[in-house]
Amino acid sequence: MLESTVTSKGQTTLPKDVRKFLGVDTGDRVRYLIIGNEVRLLKPRKIMSLSGSLKHDGSPVTLEDMDAAVRSVAAERHSG
Repeated sequence: MLESTVTSKGQTTLPKDVRKFLGVDTGDRVRYLIIGNEVRLLKPRKIMSLSGSLKHDGSPVTLEDMDAAVRSVAAERHSG
C-alpha cells in the first residue's frame, strides 16, 4: 500500500509508482471519483481514445431514426 502526506494547503505528492501506473507527469491532470467510502484516482482520457468504442454492425442509422427510437422507449416507460 502506498501513502503520501497531505499538506496544510490540502496538497499531496503522488508516489512515483502511482504516477507511473497512471502514466501521468508534471502538468497532467487527474480525476477523483468518489464511490461510497472510496476515492478513485483516474487519468482523464482524451476524447479521441474513445473512437470506435461504439461499433455498429448494421446499416447506418439517421439522427431522425435515433430520435424516434428514444421517443418510443420514453413513451413506453411513461405509459406503464
